[in-house]
Amino acid sequence: MGQPLPLRPDYDGPALRTPVRRCRDAMQARWLLALAAIYDDAWRTEAARIGTVTLQII
Repeated sequence: MGQPLPLRPDYDGPALRTPVRRCRDAMQARWLLALAAIYDDAWRTEAARIGTVTLQII
């Protein structure tokens, strides 16, 4: 099993949620919300559900 990639320190949950309001692409908005959930210490399964992707992608 591979090692997880570290999160970038210059982003956080609220910073990733801000552009979602202006986003016109629904899939991109879901991916940003999934990343925001990860930055906010949500479970990976919850982030996958938000982003409508599998756990392997998360």
